[in-house]
Amino acid sequence: MRVNDKNYRTVWMQENTVFLINQNLLPFRFELFESSDWETSCMVIQTMIVRGAGAIGATAGFAMAQAALQAPEADYINYLLEAKTAIEATRPTAQNLFAATARVHAKALISRDEAVNEAQQIAQEDLDACMTIGKLGNTLIPDQARIETHCNAGWLAFVDHGSALSPIYEAAKQGKKPFVLVDETRPRSQGARLTAWELFNEHIQHRIIADNAGAHYMSHGMVDLMIVGADRIAANGDVANKIGTLEKAIVAKEYGIPFYVAAPSMTIDWLCATGVDIPIEERSEEEVLFQTGINKSGELTTIQVASPESEAWNPAFDVTPAHLIHAIITEKGIFKPSELNRMQ
Repeated sequence: MRVNDKNYRTVWMQENTVFLINQNLLPFRFELFESSDWETSCMVIQTMIVRGAGAIGATAGFAMAQAALQAPEADYINYLLEAKTAIEATRPTAQNLFAATARVHAKALISRDEAVNEAQQIAQEDLDACMTIGKLGNTLIPDQARIETHCNAGWLAFVDHGSALSPIYEAAKQGKKPFVLVDETRPRSQGARLTAWELFNEHIQHRIIADNAGAHYMSHGMVDLMIVGADRIAANGDVANKIGTLEKAIVAKEYGIPFYVAAPSMTIDWLCATGVDIPIEERSEEEVLFQTGINKSGELTTIQVASPESEAWNPAFDVTPAHLIHAIITEKGIFKPSELNRMQ
């Protein structure tokens, strides 16, 4: 990604330090966060300083590599296992996290250097996969298409390029002039804050819409297709993505609008038979009851936006069944949900 005329990845590792774009400050402030140990890297995943399937996976891989670098010689094996357990507890739904942690842990049992090399390889694979997803997904986008998105599956959700936004970026490069309807994506507003910021930086026409406005625009023929990302895909093609995705898929089906999921193959959990088996993260009620923004002085401020006496439920994801999904765009090809096993 390019910010202020400089190229950035969302997350990268140099020596024993992990560098990340602090997504909790966007779009109001652009700052980098430095994590010098695996415990801090766990914190950045849990608190959503970094978020998004690929970026979480890369960060988890780097955290596991940091654990290998920090592990004492005398208790190396046990230390690695404890770190792996802690890293995997940070975000229970994100499949990329578990896949990355397992791969780096296996290499760490060989050597510390092998662990670091594997973590760097995972990050590069994520970047390469997203570039390919963009090129393949672009073939599904007609000229001047009106595309709805949900949550953020762009640069910020991956090491670079993104999944759901990558085809849109490629379409724009090809001169197709896509127009994007950006779901705000409550409660953390990743669409309004992150997707819109990315599209603005790429000079792509867009409008932020309230989460409950999607059906209105679809019913009026103002949406040609919808593309979302995924945090875990079951073997049968059921998809876990940011809460609210299921509602969009149901409405898109009702109005005959193609509903696409874009995700690297690393997001597929072949050991998870159906969406029923996907664990759904329940996050703090404060994300629903409070909102963070900037005041007139430009200062980040958190305010309560709900009844002070009320409590809230806050599932971070929902599961969209395979029959509502038109196709899944991966770096290995575009597949109907029932055809995923062809890539194994």
